[in-house]
Formats: sequence, structure tokens, C-alpha cells
Amino acid sequence: MTRTFLIKTMCLIGFLITALSLPTWAHHSHNAYEITTWEDIEGTVSEVHLINPHSWLYLNVTDENGETAMWSLEAAGPISVFENGVKREDVQPGDKIKARIHLLRDGTNGGLLGYITPMHGDQSRGHGIELEWD
Repeated sequence: MTRTFLIKTMCLIGFLITALSLPTWAHHSHNAYEITTWEDIEGTVSEVHLINPHSWLYLNVTDENGETAMWSLEAAGPISVFENGVKREDVQPGDKIKARIHLLRDGTNGGLLGYITPMHGDQSRGHGIELEWD
């Protein structure tokens, strides 16, 4: 193997590693969220989507005036969620939960989901146990 061939091969490998990792770096930005503070909300789960690259949970939240609004909560992808000890059956549509989130900066109903505490009453599905979703 010639020295020139070796140098070109190493440069190509370095370029490929850099190029393939750029989408990962570019993808993760939390600028839309107020990540310096946590907000506690409670509601009833409407939908759970454990999908890549991010999971989504839709929550019906009732405010102090009795008005119900849908909140969209972004979470980590399913592999990360499951690695945190969450099981697919822990949170299902119709379940009551408490959530700790980083609110959206624009004030709309949504946030970056940090933790969920199921309040559905089923001990086998983690009732009362806070688990990380990010």
C-alpha cells in the first residue's frame, strides 16, 4: 500500500464520519422551549405516539376556568424512553397523568416532556411512579 493511497483513504474515512454525524448534531435543538424552568401540568392522555425520532404525547388539560385544551408534548424517541424504564403500557389514552415539562417559548399549548407520573390507579402500570421521558 502506498503512502498516498493510505492518506487518501484516511481522509475519506474522516470525511464520511463527519458527514454522517452532522444530521444528528443539526437535529437536536431545544430553542423552541424554555429549558431553564419546569412547569407541572395534569391532564388526561388523548394519544401516545412512540415513534422516531421523537415520541409525542397529546394531553387534554383543564384550566382554572374549566376549559379543556389539547397540549402537545414532545419526548425522546422510543428507545430512550424505554431505556429510562418506561413500558409501552404505562401510559395509554384515557389515563390521568402529571407531567413536568419545559413550556414552548411562543406560549402555545405544548412543551418538551421531561417526566410523567401516571395517576391511573393501576400499580402494575406504574401508578404514582415518576419516570423520565427525555
